[in-house]
Amino acid sequence: MLNVNSHNPWADLGLAAPPPPQAAKKELDQAAFLRLMTEQLKNQDPLKPLGSQEFLAQLAQFSTVQGIHSLNSTFQGLAAAMMDTQALDAVSLVGHDAMVVAERFGYTGGGIEGEIGAPMAGRITYEISNAAGEVVHRGALDANRPGYVPFAWDGLDAEGKPFPPGEYRIAARVSAGDRTEAAVPSIKARVDSVSLTSQGIVLNLSGLGAAPLSAVRRIG
Repeated sequence: MLNVNSHNPWADLGLAAPPPPQAAKKELDQAAFLRLMTEQLKNQDPLKPLGSQEFLAQLAQFSTVQGIHSLNSTFQGLAAAMMDTQALDAVSLVGHDAMVVAERFGYTGGGIEGEIGAPMAGRITYEISNAAGEVVHRGALDANRPGYVPFAWDGLDAEGKPFPPGEYRIAARVSAGDRTEAAVPSIKARVDSVSLTSQGIVLNLSGLGAAPLSAVRRIG
């Protein structure tokens, strides 16, 4: 078998190897566009020169593309700056209480507080059930007008014994005459930490888990 030792002929001559060929650009940048237009003007048919309107149209087309590219870059920078600002604002929420729209919550004892959003004036009724779907508490509130009405649950049964920790659910509705509509409950929870995800800023809440910043109705 013939063994061929690979060697670098450029090194043998004391020269540096030429750089590898670069892949052809798929996009026409400003310098390439200007060179192309210069060659077009130099090699145009003298009997049919490029008209001023056509020349200006090409310039306008390139300017539009460049403008869109610059605008996209500006918007990307603006979005990044807004994200940084929101992140700093969200970090300042750690340790504070937040009123968060939620139908499920992790109960650890000591009761809960929250609000129920009524779409109209009327009688609000709500139920709290455990993970098995058993109703452990029923309550009623009066909404004098559309808006939020506070509620509280002490976490005790009819005999005054505390319910065990676990996952619970709250459902609410408001009735006025023959009309009944769903009401939106919110739970008060402490902000433990903040996460920055590809979907945006997420608050990690005690008893509620992760919730997007958009689910927070009020802080404090």
